Amino acid sequence: MKGNTMRIDLVRTAVLAALLALPAAALAHGTADHAKKASAPISTEEHPFGVEGDPKKASRTIKLAMDDTMHYSDAQIRVAQGETITFVVTNKGKLMHELVLGTEDELKQHAELMLKNPGMEHDEPYMAHVKPGTTERITWKFTKPGTFLYGCLVAGHFEAGMKGTIVVAARK
Repeated sequence: MKGNTMRIDLVRTAVLAALLALPAAALAHGTADHAKKASAPISTEEHPFGVEGDPKKASRTIKLAMDDTMHYSDAQIRVAQGETITFVVTNKGKLMHELVLGTEDELKQHAELMLKNPGMEHDEPYMAHVKPGTTERITWKFTKPGTFLYGCLVAGHFEAGMKGTIVVAARK
């Protein structure tokens, strides 16, 4: 077990070193301003992990911090099926980071795609792209029970361990 922990630490260190060697443009995750416009309508598109939530109907707020150690301040979050949560995500690092909600398979596939195309731009209601020293918000309604993930899909960050789990308890 001790050997596995050392290998994981070595891999994280190697990935972080490689990321720091990349040009700033590759770490920027595109150049577009990813902030959702306040006037944009709330999406009704259903995903396996829920649907965009109305900030006015959020039952609670969860604050998450992230930094250049490739970790979030919380590794696991528990919510109830049907609950609408506003995530307030603060980047305390010097690199671009993000919070992307999804299933394990979706996030792994997207992370692989980001490694191949680090400048790829996209903006979905389940994503918060957070520039260094800033805060962004996502409001999400968890409509289905299960275990889902959140992670940073900036090239190499997810692979370095920048992820967490959301456990959605079934309605009783």
